[in-house]
Amino acid sequence: MPEPTWTHTSVLLNEAVDALVTDPRGAYVDATFGRGGHARLILQRLAPEGRLLALDRDPAAAQAAAQISDARFSFRQAPFSTLASLPPASLSGLLLDLGVSSPQIDDPARGFSFRADGPLDMRMDPARGISAADWLATASEQQIAEVIRDDGEERFARAIAKALVAHRRGRGPLTRTRELAELVAGAVKTREPGQHPATRTFQAIRIFINAELEELDAALQGSLTVLAPAARLAVISFHSLEDRRVKRFITAHARAVVGRRAPFAEPPPALLRAVARIKPGDAEVAANPRARSAILRVAERTGAAAPQNQDKRAPRAGARAS
Repeated sequence: MPEPTWTHTSVLLNEAVDALVTDPRGAYVDATFGRGGHARLILQRLAPEGRLLALDRDPAAAQAAAQISDARFSFRQAPFSTLASLPPASLSGLLLDLGVSSPQIDDPARGFSFRADGPLDMRMDPARGISAADWLATASEQQIAEVIRDDGEERFARAIAKALVAHRRGRGPLTRTRELAELVAGAVKTREPGQHPATRTFQAIRIFINAELEELDAALQGSLTVLAPAARLAVISFHSLEDRRVKRFITAHARAVVGRRAPFAEPPPALLRAVARIKPGDAEVAANPRARSAILRVAERTGAAAPQNQDKRAPRAGARAS
């Protein structure tokens, strides 16, 4: 029996690449390669001397990248928090397409989906860190509740955590996605029409297991160093936690900040200029319902020098991914 082929439709494909590629001869990074939809279009827009580096921590993405035969293209299996290791001011553009790709969701073996039964894994890189099942088997009720509340914005987080721990004590740890989905459905009293009761819980555990918010903070901060003047930062977010972080980052660095200790001194210049906020059109949402919550934010790097002492956020206590 042949192996199933998991397909992926890139969201805001043309809009993101149109905003990103302003210099066809430049060097670009697609920091979330996925299955290469954005990367392939970027390559079509580049001149012969242009370059594209793609990053992704998913080994399946590495396999997809190996199918691209183009001297201008290179791939590195790594999280996008490693961006700061690139040479300063070396990039003409940086793309971040956040969240989970369709192949990751659709493949039950990855454990991301509550709609199909599979092992409760949820790791972007199955070879690193611990699985969702292993974390749920040892985390305290308070830890579980905090993750589901903070990373899933789930108002029934406490009830879900209590049910998870009670199941663990009475019947053993959860190991399957269907088990988790059914347990959450029994603990959640009401839900928005059309939304599965386990949606927010699965989102929260996935974000925590992969340290996604810490990864995003590190990548955004690193962009200030690696982007050259007039280079573009393009970020596609799929839920409010990500988009708020991106919006606040761009806003904070798009204005001169007056120092509290020296209010009369000349403020340092802005590092970014906000360019655009773009949402999918009706036609794209109709063709690909997973695009409905997407927001593309675009900013341009100014010529101001990057700060020497960057804000390096420490991982949250208990974060499992590296």
